[in-house]
Amino acid sequence: MELRARNHVPAATAALSAVSLALVFGTVLGYVPESSLPPASERTLAAIPHLNAVLSTTAIGTILLGVRAIRRGDVSRHRTLMLTTLALFAAFLVCYLYRIALAGTAEFPGPAAVYRFVYLPTLAVHILLAIVCIPLVNYAVLLAVTRPVSEIYQTRHRTVGRIAASLWLVSFALGDVVYAMLYVVY
Repeated sequence: MELRARNHVPAATAALSAVSLALVFGTVLGYVPESSLPPASERTLAAIPHLNAVLSTTAIGTILLGVRAIRRGDVSRHRTLMLTTLALFAAFLVCYLYRIALAGTAEFPGPAAVYRFVYLPTLAVHILLAIVCIPLVNYAVLLAVTRPVSEIYQTRHRTVGRIAASLWLVSFALGDVVYAMLYVVY
């Protein structure tokens, strides 16, 4: 299995990204029936945005620590931190999509001018970066998990990983800004 994926990282990236994005867009657009998911109390649904803010903020920390580790040459720590970030992102996404499927999106409670000129642009950039990150992160992770460390240096993992980590970091940070505008400031 590892050898097959190793020889087909771009195709595996495309397939994994297509499935991931189809799941996200299918849920957001209402194609996942609410009846197909386990029910949740209002309290649970209300707690998810706060949990996701914690997951997102923690992911920012693990990305920064992962970058620091690789700059210091600690490949093992880098790998652990970046896989932790991936797990945090997966947990975030499951919780987010679950809440969206059951409760829909949150309405912005602040002033119309802030909504139009601050909130929507911030949300749009956050969403765009999150979408762009999916194939980049998938590609970097697939390169990393299908090869021994000694071979990773001959791949595009470093280049794609830098881009993915940077965009992922900004996306998580903007997600925290969106959370703050929805649940703290207003």
